[in-house]
Amino acid sequence: QVQLVESGGGLVQAGGSLRLSCAASGRTFSTYRMTWFRQAPGKEREFVASIRYSGGSTYYAGSVKGRFTISRDNAKNTVYLQMNSLKPEDTAVYYCAARVPSSNYYWEQSSYDYWGQGTQVTVSS
Repeated sequence: QVQLVESGGGLVQAGGSLRLSCAASGRTFSTYRMTWFRQAPGKEREFVASIRYSGGSTYYAGSVKGRFTISRDNAKNTVYLQMNSLKPEDTAVYYCAARVPSSNYYWEQSSYDYWGQGTQVTVSS
């Protein structure tokens, strides 16, 4: 069983930055793919960024590529999402998710075994 706890959300002006953290319990964190999703008001939850267990490969949604950076520290059981040049359309609840290695695509939400409770990010114009 893995528990995920996000932190770092808040209110920021457009153009600003935030760094989200997702702390995981358990000794097998380094074996999980970690992914950030987000859900804006009135919209479906969507893929944001993903990182392999080794940290060697990262993937981003087109809407955040070049502005967001996902990283992980397996020694600290933590995955991060550095968000720069934030826009009002980035306003959403951000969730981290974890899964064991899978043949499913990394953006497939149903393939994730564990989810955090979410952290609110609000970007004002």
